[in-house]
Amino acid sequence: MSTQVILYIILAGIIALLLALFQYKYKAKGNSKKNGLFALLRFISVFGVLLLLINPKFEQVTVYNEKPNLVVAVDNSKSIPHLNQTENVSDIVAAIKKNKILNKAFNIDVFSFGSTLNATDSLSFTEEQTSIDKVFNGLNQIYKNTIAPTLLITDGNQTYGNDYEYSAKQYKQPVYPIVLGDTTAYTDLKIKQLNVNKYAFLKNRFPIETIVVYNGEETVNTTFVVTSGNTTVFSKPVTLSKTDNSQVINFTLPANAVGVKTYRATILPSTSEKNKSNNSRNFAVEVIDEKTNVAIVSSILHPDLGALKKSIESNEQRNVSLLKPQEVINKLNDFQLVILYQPNNSFKNLFEAMKLQNKNKFIIAGPKTDWRFLNSVNAHYKQDINNEKEEYQPVLNTNYNTFIVDDLDFESFPPLKASFGDLEFSVPIETILYKKLGSLDTEQPLLATFETNGSREAILLGENIWKWRAQSFVNEKNFNAFDDFLGKLIQYLASNKRKNRLNLDYESFYQGNNNVILSAQFFNKNYEFDANENLTITLRDKESKQSRTIPLILKNNNYQVDLSSLPASDYSFTVKATSENISKSGNFKILEYNVEQQFLNADVAKLKRLASQSQGQSYFVNNYTSLFENLVNDNRFKPIQKSSKNIVPLIDWKYLLGLIALALAIEWFLRKYNGLI
Repeated sequence: MSTQVILYIILAGIIALLLALFQYKYKAKGNSKKNGLFALLRFISVFGVLLLLINPKFEQVTVYNEKPNLVVAVDNSKSIPHLNQTENVSDIVAAIKKNKILNKAFNIDVFSFGSTLNATDSLSFTEEQTSIDKVFNGLNQIYKNTIAPTLLITDGNQTYGNDYEYSAKQYKQPVYPIVLGDTTAYTDLKIKQLNVNKYAFLKNRFPIETIVVYNGEETVNTTFVVTSGNTTVFSKPVTLSKTDNSQVINFTLPANAVGVKTYRATILPSTSEKNKSNNSRNFAVEVIDEKTNVAIVSSILHPDLGALKKSIESNEQRNVSLLKPQEVINKLNDFQLVILYQPNNSFKNLFEAMKLQNKNKFIIAGPKTDWRFLNSVNAHYKQDINNEKEEYQPVLNTNYNTFIVDDLDFESFPPLKASFGDLEFSVPIETILYKKLGSLDTEQPLLATFETNGSREAILLGENIWKWRAQSFVNEKNFNAFDDFLGKLIQYLASNKRKNRLNLDYESFYQGNNNVILSAQFFNKNYEFDANENLTITLRDKESKQSRTIPLILKNNNYQVDLSSLPASDYSFTVKATSENISKSGNFKILEYNVEQQFLNADVAKLKRLASQSQGQSYFVNNYTSLFENLVNDNRFKPIQKSSKNIVPLIDWKYLLGLIALALAIEWFLRKYNGLI
């Protein structure tokens, strides 16, 4: 409290006292004892009112102890029951929760993990994949500025994601792994990796690469076999030993018929093997009889060209050629789609040739685009011409209904650089992305599609799309989301099939450890997305002949159904709209593969390194109870005394207002009682 405020309070006290004395001493009549009481009451009320007007502020300090957090991250994947550790995990978690000393010393937070980190202690051990990398990334966000020693209850075997030893270095907390699983080394033959393209072309041979690994002391002679149904299509003898413990097998198989072809690769197990589930691997290839050829035409060099080529060719069904305007004219018939990058006057002959062939095109316009030329060669849109440049961020149109578009977190994408001005269309368009200028959302299209005279066209108003692909990688740790988004646009533009009221999005086959998601869009008779329709999918297992019907759930601008719980098999399906006689059928396969059963032992060495680099300690199932005492006695994890200081104004103190009211009430009552009023 400042000196000035103290002086005001003293002055208020003097004024209140003088007023009370003036009324009940100087002008007093009657009993001096009663006047003294009246003066006191008046002093209290006046002084209280003056204090409220001054409103001094007081510091309120609260001291408290903050316990450190104890983070318990539990492996919830299928590898736990495979290693017969289900009961051990449940016992460990229960012991941690019931330990009174631990609960007194720590705030205990329990997480489970598989493919993602979940804030729950409910364990089912049904997760198909394990990503310990995501555990440390997630916990680092939650406990970044706190003390939070972490118990990692796992076998240490990760099935996908970045190396978790690296992720753990960014996590500034001691990690205490409790190692699950057998540490005894057994003889084991396994297929460590199998690489094959998703697509193959009819009448060609497609390559397969297989890595076979052996753990054991004795030399083994075995055979690597690939079968299709009951037919052996490839075999090779393999010899492995303790020193020569791996072999890369490269071979090719013929693609003789169109469709999905499934195969099973097997390294024949030895008689002493304990885990034989990792000796086989199913794989599939979709044989197609044509490839989509896309031309990217540009007269300038730009990073966008390479990004577009890589993104489009991530789908093996597509081939991209980078050409100059004059080079593509005589080859137009070879391409199903032409991408025109920042066209200028050198594109004049190409535009004329494309107009004659009614060719589908995708125009990407930017600061280097000659808009006078582009305005003159098309009749569908006109751009305001000026020398101003601007940067626009994308905003997704969730009502876009030409094909299914997923939200890639476009708001996090960097802006594209473009010419400033409005683009006026003379034909109906479907906007995928709107422009956002600073914090202002606009109704102007940034990316749009339209159809005229049987041809399809898209226009993107901005350069530096390579930055979008890079940002997508930052967000997702891979390019898949962006490549799928661009792939759907390319698929739409490269085809002239008429619109369907019911569109489906699914894969022809799925690996058994991947999510099986089928998406659908349904449109009314005006081809507007209908969010009120009830869609169902009827699935039929071709092997067991069993059928079942499942409803699709509305999610944003499409319907979805998660079929990840289906067992490996060959399925046919029909998606049907219940209110109209509209349906669509298809087929897909789920390949049998349980990645969590590929491991025989816990990765003890890696978990020990993890504990050492984080200044923690590793434990095993048979000695984890000593961990509790070590945590409690560790001086790094003692409670921290903290204080919080609040500035409280006197006007917030309701008791003072009550005291003023009480003093005035007593004074009035006593004066009334004594006949003074």
